[in-house]
Amino acid sequence: MSLEQALAFFIFAFVAAVTPGPSNVLLTATGANAGLMRGLPCLFGVVLGMGFMMSIVAFGLGSVVLDSPQIMEALKWGGAAFLLWLAWKIATAQPSAPESGDEGQAGKPIGFLGAAGFQWVNPKSWLVCAGAASTYLQTDAAGALVQSLSLGGVFVLAALPSSFIWLAAGVALQQVLRDSKSQRRFNLIMGGLLAGSVIYFIR
Repeated sequence: MSLEQALAFFIFAFVAAVTPGPSNVLLTATGANAGLMRGLPCLFGVVLGMGFMMSIVAFGLGSVVLDSPQIMEALKWGGAAFLLWLAWKIATAQPSAPESGDEGQAGKPIGFLGAAGFQWVNPKSWLVCAGAASTYLQTDAAGALVQSLSLGGVFVLAALPSSFIWLAAGVALQQVLRDSKSQRRFNLIMGGLLAGSVIYFIR
C-alpha cells in the first residue's frame, strides 16, 4: 500500500468510524454510565475488533459470507437479536449518580471482548468492511495477506481517535446527567436508538 493509498484509506476509515452507528451509540452510553477509564476496554474492543474484522473480510472470509444467502440470513437474525438484547441492557442500566444512593451498583460496562465480538453482528461494520475490501484491495499490489493486514492496521489508527470522540461525548454528558432520573432517561434514549438500528439490518 502506497502512502497515497494509505492516506486515502485513513480518511475513509476515519469518516466511517466517526459517523453514527451502533458501536458509537454503545460507546456514548458506556462513557455516560461508566466514565472514561472504565469505558476504555469498550473503546479498544470496538477499534481492535473492527480492525481485525477488516483484515479477515479483506483476506477473503467476507466474500464467503456475503455470497452465502444462508449465512447472511443467519447473521441478519442473530445480529438483530443480539442488538435488541444489548439495547435492553443499555436501556435498563442502573444509574450511577451519587444521588441514587447506589453509585457502586451501576451495571458492569461492555468490556473488551463484548465490544470486539459486537462488530461481527454490527450491520455497519459489515458494510464498511465489504466496501473497503472492494474499493481498496488491488490485484497488482502486494499479496492478499499483506494488503488485508495493512487495511486492518490503518483502520485501527483511524478509528481510535474517531471512536474516542463518542466515548468522550458520553463522559461529558455525565456533567448533565447528575441525577438518576436523567440517567434513566438517557439510557432509554440510547437503548431506543440502538434498537432502532435493527430496522436497517433486517429490512
